[in-house]
Amino acid sequence: MRHVAGCPAEGPPHTDEHAFGVAAPVSRRSLVAGLGAAFLLPAGAARAAAPSHGPFTDLLQRYVVAGRDGLNRVRYARFKAEAGGSLDRYIASLAATRVSGLGRDDAFAFWVNLYNAVTLQVVLAHYPVRSIREIDLGGGFFARGPWRKNLVAVEGRDLSLDDIEHGILRKRWSEPRVHYAVNCASIGCPNLAREAWSGATLERMLDEGARAFINHRRGVAVTADGVRASRIYSWFSEDFGTGEQLREHWRAHAGAGLRRGLDANPRIAGYDYDWGLNDAG
Repeated sequence: MRHVAGCPAEGPPHTDEHAFGVAAPVSRRSLVAGLGAAFLLPAGAARAAAPSHGPFTDLLQRYVVAGRDGLNRVRYARFKAEAGGSLDRYIASLAATRVSGLGRDDAFAFWVNLYNAVTLQVVLAHYPVRSIREIDLGGGFFARGPWRKNLVAVEGRDLSLDDIEHGILRKRWSEPRVHYAVNCASIGCPNLAREAWSGATLERMLDEGARAFINHRRGVAVTADGVRASRIYSWFSEDFGTGEQLREHWRAHAGAGLRRGLDANPRIAGYDYDWGLNDAG
């Protein structure tokens, strides 16, 4: 996977720092920062077999609908009525996996699938809701939403969604395209893929996710005033690098029309994000 150097930026919208203008407790920051190395294979240890993600692919293909507008939406009502137990069993199978024994690409796929599956589980448990931000599970004095609550245990460690995304995926891999893989159940988020992630298909799916989002108006759109981009690129600017590095990232995945627009009017005019639930009804 390709790496991009980054620069400092404020955190995403569901972290304490962004939402309340205060720093998270040092002990919490230190714990999250250490997670990146916590699940690495010890020297001399045997490799573990990758878990089967087929059951998750079956669920995604049954309940995730690809719309003509370029958005993937979830049939939450049907999913909750028909297959909530199947999702629970898949998550339990991941929780029983020795992820520290997986190869690098298989481990990345494991954590993305776990994040996306647990996010679906949270939404299904509280559905109907208009936005995932309405699901307030706490998890800390200043926390809001479901992201800071410990929701799953892997190899004896209790983990939150924030732990998986920021403490493991972003910390260990330093891969900006992770933002096209994890899905927070919102319209403004890159699409939830209709297949589970795997080590064998990782590069293809990362590039497909990047192309689909960057070439959609909610990702990057050139207007008369300049570029309107997803707020993901502002929240996580440290992952995408300088302004010029970000533009090069867009150009690398842009179609011909968008590339011409970026070359003609590269100024970033602002950022947008839609927190509405990605609900197919």
